[in-house]
Amino acid sequence: MDVGSINVIKFESDYLLQIFIEEVMQLVELKPLRHALVGLPGVNGISTEQRKRLTIAVELVENPSIIFMDEPTSGLDARAAAVVMRTVRNTVDTGRTVVCTIHQPSIDIFESFDEVKKTEPL
Repeated sequence: MDVGSINVIKFESDYLLQIFIEEVMQLVELKPLRHALVGLPGVNGISTEQRKRLTIAVELVENPSIIFMDEPTSGLDARAAAVVMRTVRNTVDTGRTVVCTIHQPSIDIFESFDEVKKTEPL
């Protein structure tokens, strides 16, 4: 990726930047992990579900109006998938559009979507 293509938000002060970061961390429910090491997947550090929420946070730092997520619950158990989808819902509630692909969602996750488009095999 070309570094020049990254959409960087300009803040008038470090204080406003810090407020924005705190809002993103609260949105993705990562405040309790603010000083945690990411670590290696499956070895140490944060869990797979927390990594997915961290990935969402990294995307939110660019403050996009629309976010595409390819199978955000893939590889997660039901509880972890529900936490990630709560983060997705929190993101939508800020006025952003989120487009997800998802296979075989639980009924709770299915019902959390505002709109569902079914794709047919080719």
